[in-house]
Amino acid sequence: MIREYVGEGERLDVTLSKDGEISRSRAAALIKEGRVTVYGKTETKPSAKAEAGASIILDLPEPKPARAEAQDIPLEILYQDQHLAVVVKPCGMVVHPAAGNDDGTLVNALLYHLDSLSGIGGEMRPGIVHRLDKDTSGLMLVAKDDGTHAALSQQLSERKMEKHYRAVVLGHMKEEEGVIEKPIGRSKTDRKKMAVDENGRWAKTEWRVLEEYPDRTLLDVHIITGRTHQIRVHMASIGHPVLGDPLYGSKRAPAAPRLMLHAYSLEFTHPATGERMRFTAPSPF
Repeated sequence: MIREYVGEGERLDVTLSKDGEISRSRAAALIKEGRVTVYGKTETKPSAKAEAGASIILDLPEPKPARAEAQDIPLEILYQDQHLAVVVKPCGMVVHPAAGNDDGTLVNALLYHLDSLSGIGGEMRPGIVHRLDKDTSGLMLVAKDDGTHAALSQQLSERKMEKHYRAVVLGHMKEEEGVIEKPIGRSKTDRKKMAVDENGRWAKTEWRVLEEYPDRTLLDVHIITGRTHQIRVHMASIGHPVLGDPLYGSKRAPAAPRLMLHAYSLEFTHPATGERMRFTAPSPF
């Protein structure tokens, strides 16, 4: 499958992932495989920059059938039709198979419960339009065909999909609502973590107080961007880490039974019908 792009003076992996149809990591892998040419010359470095107006060709391999195995794992399905499904991922469930998590994932459950899944995400991520951390529970949108997957990914990249979370954070906020706008990048000291980094990717989080308790606060959190660990990093950066967070939590934080973060509501436009749809999943805490 041949796709054509036009250079914008940015990294190749950034240019190829801008339309949202493939992730940046997937783009980088395809470049390294030698599937990308710039002005007809193969380029294997994801960091290589293509000048503005450059002709970029991607030879995208045809989607292969998912190789993850279907498993009869209980899964709450809020909605499904021939194009997509909305499911509730429980806390502790990994989204897709990877090193150390070969089965028991959301993908394994989806393969059992749904009749079809898109292939754009690759063999081990069929149907996965967006992800949640293992210990974050809540709503996830799943695509059943490639056209739907591409359209939903475009909504994500254009920020036309609205996602709200419930988060319990340490302490009390000084205001009733606020905005955190800080770039996020990979931590330079711990590769498992993300961090606020002036050289990172732009990230914006809006929050609003719902209820206060003696030592903690329940927030509604609206993410404008979808960076890895965004809410956890942003809340920790202002001194109010999410309770139960083993990576970004505070030693002075009270104990919590789990990561107190839940994807509460999801709003998007159905690619096939044009209907604006909104779903909610009650918070488990």
